[in-house]
Amino acid sequence: MFATYLIGLREGLEATLVVSILVAFLVKSQRRDRLPQVWAGVALAVALSVLFGWLIEYTSSSLLARSEDRELFEAITSVAAVVFVTWMIFWMRRAARTIAGELRGKLTEALAVGSLAVAGMAFLAVIREGLETALIFYSAAQGAAGDSGPLLALIGGIATAVALGVLLYASALRINLGKFFTWTGALLILVAAGILKYGVHDFQEAGVLPGLNDLAFDITTALDPSTWYAALLAGMFNVTPAPTVLETIAWIGYAVPVLLLFLRPTRRTPAPVAAPAGPEAETAPTTGATTTTVPERGADTGTGAEAASTPQRA
Repeated sequence: MFATYLIGLREGLEATLVVSILVAFLVKSQRRDRLPQVWAGVALAVALSVLFGWLIEYTSSSLLARSEDRELFEAITSVAAVVFVTWMIFWMRRAARTIAGELRGKLTEALAVGSLAVAGMAFLAVIREGLETALIFYSAAQGAAGDSGPLLALIGGIATAVALGVLLYASALRINLGKFFTWTGALLILVAAGILKYGVHDFQEAGVLPGLNDLAFDITTALDPSTWYAALLAGMFNVTPAPTVLETIAWIGYAVPVLLLFLRPTRRTPAPVAAPAGPEAETAPTTGATTTTVPERGADTGTGAEAASTPQRA
């Protein structure tokens, strides 16, 4: 259940920060009249995300009659979820420095067009996170049919993210979001490795890949599946005591290189001497971190404070 809680927390906080940026910008710009359109776009995105998640589950449980077809469907969704997770964590690492400015620029353009454009802007900003959450949750929660624990964990993660977002917006809480996204990104890579391993197993059960009975190792005597720690490893990262050769290759072949790429320190390309320094960000030269600020509600009157400070590795 920790894996699904982490998914809800990570995706939910990303969406919450996006909405906070949009709301703060409208408040600062004295355009509170456009806030209902923002919330309408957010509500529509959430509703469609829930519908998408239900459609995936309905397709697997009701529309596919043969077990082989269900296994193949689950395998394909698992691979798709891994692709989305990988893209998400690397995109967030790269875009965190400029996401606030980009959102404000797009919202400014939407305000000039009209209320539908504002609602559409909020909708598009949230729908990506919602669809990703539905797909990743379905893939991570496979094998827990009839168990409401993963769903409750996901809801708990989203609720925690919303609470953190509200506190950040109100300047009642300050957390190092750069470190938060780095650590959760690393954990999600391990979760994605487990999802990929599960997908390979489904491909084997569907007859697409061979080697269903070719075990890489069997440590059942040392890692009893009935113990709490074995269940924890299986639930979080799909680490099982008797995996097949292809499952093991997939897990290691994904987790090791992706973790190394994600955690590697990157060098910032020095800017040309003649280029003016940009006002959008403050760069800490000793750590390579960049700070992105979200304006607070009272920024116009001088009573506000920044809602969040997001240092992020370049």
